Amino acid sequence: MMTKRETETLEAHFEQARATPPQMPAGMMDRLIADALAAQPAPALGGWRGFWRAIGGAPALGGLITATAVGFWIGVAPPSGLPDVATQIITGGDDYIVADATSLDTYTSDLTAFGWDLDEG
Repeated sequence: MMTKRETETLEAHFEQARATPPQMPAGMMDRLIADALAAQPAPALGGWRGFWRAIGGAPALGGLITATAVGFWIGVAPPSGLPDVATQIITGGDDYIVADATSLDTYTSDLTAFGWDLDEG
């Protein structure tokens, strides 16, 4: 704990420091601001440049176009093992619903919770 004399001495030093605040050297603030502006990142790109950069540039755009074309191709002219969903959507058919609850039970009864997985010890 400080004595009254020590406290008064310390307070006198604080008063002296408050009376003469430190001054920044000439030109230092200008150099400091110039350094801060140089360290800031460039502003974000907007518009088409920002979109182009967000998707990843030309390689990513090529991948997006390829995936879109293949998806459209498979949707319009599917392989023989897949149903023709595009025609069913256009004509309003519901042929793609091939299983009801009873037929689904006959095919999957061995794989459900009432089958092989309960046989374990």
